Amino acid sequence: MTETTAGTKIAPNRLLALWSSVIGKKVVMAATGAVLILYVLLHMVGNLKIFSGPVEINAYSHFLREVGWPELGYGQLLWIVRSVLFLCVILHITAALQLTSINRQARPVGYGVKKNVETTWGALTMRWGGVLLAIFIVFHLFHLTAGMVGFQPGQFEHLMVYQNVVAAFSLWPVAVFYLIAMCALCLHLDHGIWSGLQTLGCVNIDNTKSLRTVSRIIALIIFAGFISVPISVLAGWVR
Repeated sequence: MTETTAGTKIAPNRLLALWSSVIGKKVVMAATGAVLILYVLLHMVGNLKIFSGPVEINAYSHFLREVGWPELGYGQLLWIVRSVLFLCVILHITAALQLTSINRQARPVGYGVKKNVETTWGALTMRWGGVLLAIFIVFHLFHLTAGMVGFQPGQFEHLMVYQNVVAAFSLWPVAVFYLIAMCALCLHLDHGIWSGLQTLGCVNIDNTKSLRTVSRIIALIIFAGFISVPISVLAGWVR
């Protein structure tokens, strides 16, 4: 309880108190991370429809905008999902930055002992890999979602996903950038899933190795699913 100048006691806001704590920020990162991982998995599955041909994946694009009809208007549910994802990304990044700042203040001088390779790679991946992923998300939205960059005038066709993807990844610099971003995503997920499970108390002595393996497998599956599209376009398997 906090007390005002008049002596009135005010109950603290529980959500604000949770957010203000280190464990609260870690829980927010874990929870928002879980939502984002679920979206990434579903997005990957949707992308793989490109191997079924233009009719199926283009129809899937229309379907995403018609879900919820007639209770919801055209594309409204999609925008609701996008809004939730945007909020999760903002909270995830904010919590990560604040935790990094707290850690630096608590340990301004690095330890003199040698860190193990896994810990060092995890820290580097979560920090710089996260920055790369943030840049990639912005580019992806302007690229394949809005068609504002990476296309010749008139080349991008609204809801023609198959044709847009083939045109986009036919440019090798764009395809390579996507491949690099997916590498960053794989490493980010490998460390992030494991950290999230630890934060939520799912890890113990008995399941440490198996859960570590699960997080790595999930990361590799997502990585393989996403890179299969630009590689197939570059190789001429999808055209």
